[in-house]
Amino acid sequence: MRTFDFAPLLRSSIGFENLNRLVDFATRGEGDAYPPYNIEKVGEDTYRISMATAGFSREELDITAQDNVLIVTGRALEGAEGDGREFLHRGIAKRAFERRFQLADTIKVTGASYNDGLLDIQLVREVPEHKKPRTIQIDSTPSSNGQPQQVDAVNDRQAA
Repeated sequence: MRTFDFAPLLRSSIGFENLNRLVDFATRGEGDAYPPYNIEKVGEDTYRISMATAGFSREELDITAQDNVLIVTGRALEGAEGDGREFLHRGIAKRAFERRFQLADTIKVTGASYNDGLLDIQLVREVPEHKKPRTIQIDSTPSSNGQPQQVDAVNDRQAA
């Protein structure tokens, strides 16, 4: 496996301490492509993950969001398979799975629905006020003691 040296990038970047962890996660790859899923951008700040979970009921699926990780698990309930049916061919997989998605700090899970064998998870980007772009005003008068003066931050919307 190939390793990457991020030292040149990190010398000019601030706040990307977990970059190595994210790259390791991405380069590790998904060993199993089950169940298949789509990630789509629905609007300006809204997203949807659609996962094909045919054969699973709502009770057999679990969605957990914790520490910027979204975990979707599926487990067949006991007795659900042994209801007296005899399969000559079994093409619909119903094996246990766990699928993990890395979420940015600003992405929040807002809901989930299950319809026609598709599990849809709704996500939204919520940027806190303190992380939004702002304009910094520069004071033109120097302070009397030679020390820099306090600079006030003003939101772009207030300045416009």
